[in-house]
Amino acid sequence: MPRAPIGLKIKKQRKSIGVTQAQLAERLGISPSYLNLIENNKRAIGGKLLQRISSELGMEIGALDGESDRRLIMELHELTTDPLFQNMDLTHETAPNLVGQHPRWARALKTLYRTYLDQAQTINALSDRLNYAPYIDEAVFRMLTNATAIQSSSEILGSSSGMSDTDKERFLSILSEESQKLSSVAEGLSGFMDNAKVQTRSLTPAEEVDDFIMEHGGYFDELENAAHDLVKEADIHAGDTESRLQDFLAKKFDVHVQFAQEGRLGQTGKFHQCSYNQITRTLEVPNYASSQTRRYEMACLLVELSFSSVISDEIKKSNMLISPVAQEWAASELIAYMARALLMPYDEFFEDAVRQRYDVDVLSRKYTVSFQQAASRLASLRKNGSQGIPFALMHTNPAGHILKRLTLPRLPIPRHGSACPIWDIYSSFQTPGRIVRQLAVFPNKERFLFFAKAETIDHTGFSQPRVLKATMLACDASHAEQTVYAEGLDMNADNLITKVGLNCRLCSWGDCAHREEDPILSQ
Repeated sequence: MPRAPIGLKIKKQRKSIGVTQAQLAERLGISPSYLNLIENNKRAIGGKLLQRISSELGMEIGALDGESDRRLIMELHELTTDPLFQNMDLTHETAPNLVGQHPRWARALKTLYRTYLDQAQTINALSDRLNYAPYIDEAVFRMLTNATAIQSSSEILGSSSGMSDTDKERFLSILSEESQKLSSVAEGLSGFMDNAKVQTRSLTPAEEVDDFIMEHGGYFDELENAAHDLVKEADIHAGDTESRLQDFLAKKFDVHVQFAQEGRLGQTGKFHQCSYNQITRTLEVPNYASSQTRRYEMACLLVELSFSSVISDEIKKSNMLISPVAQEWAASELIAYMARALLMPYDEFFEDAVRQRYDVDVLSRKYTVSFQQAASRLASLRKNGSQGIPFALMHTNPAGHILKRLTLPRLPIPRHGSACPIWDIYSSFQTPGRIVRQLAVFPNKERFLFFAKAETIDHTGFSQPRVLKATMLACDASHAEQTVYAEGLDMNADNLITKVGLNCRLCSWGDCAHREEDPILSQ
């Protein structure tokens, strides 16, 4: 097993906080020369010394145990054995330095290589499928032949007023025989398609998490039960001020909330409004954060401190979360899921949703949550015996990047790129803070009700750009009358229906002024 570049991390963190090597050595009670050997990765460390170093540098012990770095180094070692790189003189010895000095580049390189392997595997699998194209053609031809014979026999029997009993029995026998043949061919084709599915895992961690969430239909029963118990213990009620959550955090976990001037950049380069310092047990919240944000962040921290093992067990049960990054992202998604379950307890929220006809603004005001949080909760109302309207969910930014998606069986949402530009989620950016609605029809004649709203995420001031994000819920038109958003809409009026697609490549409407690419499907 390669040695993890722990020393390089210590050296980098020490310099970033402005501490000299001599100063840190004095605090640790070791000689500067010994610390120098540690920082140059020439001495292995662990135990109490490693704990003292992490404490002095304000780093989590998990960042220095080296386990994740060793796994990353091993994966980079695998890369050097690939014939693709045989002429590049890559050596095992340089991998620890890359991981220690440029960990993001190392992870990016590993991700690119894994994606390359996945794509190669997918191409090979699809090539194998194409080899069976003659079988599919033959099966479809036999099905059409059987169907034609059944139709002809049915038509003859339908006009058989003067037909003898013997002829009737003969045509009924033909009908029975051809039906059995058709059934047999269909079963064979279905079995072939099932066995020939391309068995490849998702290409990216984001796709793994998407598949994991959708495998559960956006609903996690065990997490709901755990959240329900905590709601009773903390005595949380709809619309409670954050003081109740704040008091419970202090009472149960000795965690205190501190208000700061601004947010921070995390290690991933992503901006975080709130941050938790594990050493001081302090949750820092910027002064400009809205009450919705403050309550949500406190709920997330409360979930993380209370249910880390519950969430870990849920992740371990899934065979879809392969990569460590996907498992980490899935944990974040489940923490957010349980935070919403705390702030919007299932049974009470479900009753309110039905009573208010799924009015997201009314629900968000009552529970002191954002439109996006309330919409996400509505999309998760899939508990047996207390199911809400089946909603698809989409969350995006003004660039069209899809941040979150939950599909319906007959309404997929694109995983990559953007969706149809006519979807009202994009027009909602023109009128932030206002809900827009749309009765949409797809080329296959399926109809859905869309409604969306763009929100400003805790604007910090005039000199800073606004962070706008939009959320859309969509339901089958057959459920639209149960929502407040169908009021005043004639669901059968063609002049109120907007023709949409999934995206240009998968849309066969021929009269669209918004088309940017040719379709790969025919009308």
